[in-house]
Amino acid sequence: MKIEGKVWKFGNDIDTDLIIPARYLNNSDPEHLAKHCMEDADPEFAQKVSAGDIVVGGKNFGCGSSREHAPIAIKAAGVSCVIAPSFARIFYRNAFNTGLAILECENADQLKSGDHLSVDFDTGTLLQIESGKTFSTHPIPPFMQDLVNSGGLLPYIRKRIS
Repeated sequence: MKIEGKVWKFGNDIDTDLIIPARYLNNSDPEHLAKHCMEDADPEFAQKVSAGDIVVGGKNFGCGSSREHAPIAIKAAGVSCVIAPSFARIFYRNAFNTGLAILECENADQLKSGDHLSVDFDTGTLLQIESGKTFSTHPIPPFMQDLVNSGGLLPYIRKRIS
């Protein structure tokens, strides 16, 4: 599977409170969460992000609490995937369980906001479209791609048992 999108760049240690502030957790509706996604890191993000865009973070993306609301908010905002050098382990699992694709890329710091990327999930290759520069990531294993393509763990299980 391949996608293309515009990059939204964030730094190291973006925690789940920056992704979706706790003050909005009284409502778990994905559309509600999307309206407040990344609000404390970039107040205009939710209004400006477009379907298919890509979030690029620094080291330890998704640290903090174990709430599933964080990847749900990112996905509901229209983000097609998140790329970072490393992810908090609970965020990593929650992302796939909710159907959000994430890729680990040691060279993510070379990407900038506004770049246009082509992402090949099968090979783990990123192409910075403007420069033609490529980056390698750890490809998503087929099972994990199935989770993302199904929309997350619950839809995946429903599909498997029906």
